[in-house]
Amino acid sequence: MSEVGAASGKARYRLEPGGTVCGELRVPGDKSISHRALMLGSVAEGVTEVEGFLPSEDCLATLVAMRSLGIEIERPHPDHVVVRGRAGSAPAGHAGGLLGLRQAPGPLDLGNAGTAIRLLMGLLAGQPFDSTLIGDESLMRRPMERVAAPLRLMGARILTQDGHPPVRILAVPALHGIDYALPVASAQVKSAILLAGLTARGRTSVTEPAPTRDHSERMLGAFGVKLARSGSTVSLEGGQIPRAAHVEVPGDFSSAAFFLVAGCLAARDRLRLENVGVNPTRTGLLTLLRQMGADITVLPRGTSGRPGAGTAEGGEPVADIEVRAGALRGIEVPEALVPLAIDEFPAFFIAAACADGQTVVRGAGELRVKETDRLAVMAEGLGRLGVEHELMPDGLRITGRGGFGGGTVDSRGDHRIAMAFAVASLRASAPIEVLDVANVATSFPGFADLARAAGIRIEAVGAG
Repeated sequence: MSEVGAASGKARYRLEPGGTVCGELRVPGDKSISHRALMLGSVAEGVTEVEGFLPSEDCLATLVAMRSLGIEIERPHPDHVVVRGRAGSAPAGHAGGLLGLRQAPGPLDLGNAGTAIRLLMGLLAGQPFDSTLIGDESLMRRPMERVAAPLRLMGARILTQDGHPPVRILAVPALHGIDYALPVASAQVKSAILLAGLTARGRTSVTEPAPTRDHSERMLGAFGVKLARSGSTVSLEGGQIPRAAHVEVPGDFSSAAFFLVAGCLAARDRLRLENVGVNPTRTGLLTLLRQMGADITVLPRGTSGRPGAGTAEGGEPVADIEVRAGALRGIEVPEALVPLAIDEFPAFFIAAACADGQTVVRGAGELRVKETDRLAVMAEGLGRLGVEHELMPDGLRITGRGGFGGGTVDSRGDHRIAMAFAVASLRASAPIEVLDVANVATSFPGFADLARAAGIRIEAVGAG
């Protein structure tokens, strides 16, 4: 079997109702940081070591893609990666040559990894060779023009198929910097533009309409790339060569989110999540749960990652998080917090269904272009479990009455939706079956085992 295992089959979760959660858990490494560490390590000067790497199908797809682009990558252990960067080894005189990548022998298959395909569009946009990016059935339906459009403004030649993959990136002599205002807050689009800016002539600037996760900026800083920040704008000068760094990947907050909600619903004693990344651009869910009345304590541990020589940037804040069950109340989610919790909304919707009263989420249209239309698929699942709700164009209105009935929910192959409804079983009155869960391996290998250890009555059946 290849490093990128197949996520196919009729895998499903069978969940018995009720139970409690408690103890001390450690979730796998952060997916967003693992992707970025591989990519920047590949185009850096020197040897980069990544500890705490997430060995999920998504991140392994990135690893295989970088190897196909000529980078030597070793894995002494599943969560320890050594990347031998090739900066400066490509033909002199070409801006893209600073990155030292080689043309892949065929299409780069990113599986289900939306982050990987969009960031690679930026990394490859200024290269002196052609590239083709593809993925699985789900990825091939996801929109790519939001990334392609600003890269074309930089001089890139990018072709999509009706706005979707396959994405063809054609060789260009050089890119040039741009000053780009994001029409919609998106860390992936911002990151792709900044990565393209490494090979561009002149200055590249990106302005956000609302804050989004800043892992790329922190990681670029850790690799010695100088950035400038002014208000909501981040800029870099092209031609900078990243320098190898030692990266320590904290636990993924998006993975911890499911157990945070589980703790809010069923931790009669303390549930402690250890070594979780608490980057403030990622922790909107903490704010929302606290607004609902959740009993959550954050115990800072310091900073992960050792930045490259000469820079004080790049570390990710890390903490242990303790949570205890308590009564939750419905809230109206401030739209400013939506980008800071965008991947955690499937878990949040489970908490909302268990709260007392109405919870309203608006301004979350971005959820419609994830692995699935997460608003529609979550609404369908909530309805099947007897939760009163209203699906809106850019959000959901949920009337919480303390829990769920039983029934069968189709996750439509969306890993976060599958895990969210597994947590719902803690407050269910009858068994729940969650269908099409194989893709949980794209972000959280071992989820069912860890959930069972925590106290969720879960059985994984079939592939994955």
